[in-house]
Amino acid sequence: MTGNARIDCELRTALPATLEAIEEFFVEFRRRSRLMLDRVNCFAAELLLREALTNAVVHGCNTDPGKQVRCFLRLRGRTLLIAIADEGNGFDWRAKREKTAEEEDCSGRGMEILNTYADWVRFNKSGNLVTIIKRF
Repeated sequence: MTGNARIDCELRTALPATLEAIEEFFVEFRRRSRLMLDRVNCFAAELLLREALTNAVVHGCNTDPGKQVRCFLRLRGRTLLIAIADEGNGFDWRAKREKTAEEEDCSGRGMEILNTYADWVRFNKSGNLVTIIKRF
């Protein structure tokens, strides 16, 4: 956070399951987050959000613009809450929880990113809703 003032922010939206929709959403996210977070914390917040949204669009909804991804963000004080839900069938997050990608792999680092940058990550039973908490 920048300064000592407490600034709260909340964003709630439903996006078509496309990568273009994610980029459009990030225009607003960046505008708001830059007012409340320093550069390092802004990077961590964007990385977590981008990873969760991209996974929901690509893996959860198979980039089907007929499906939606719901996104909820709340920055309250020094805590960021991110919740991302998609209309896909979900995945077995328990099996992926400890898996690490090989050096030459071009994908498969999502769980590592979430676990490294977030303070708390939880999926619903079916794996189509993730809740992430990051404390700054």
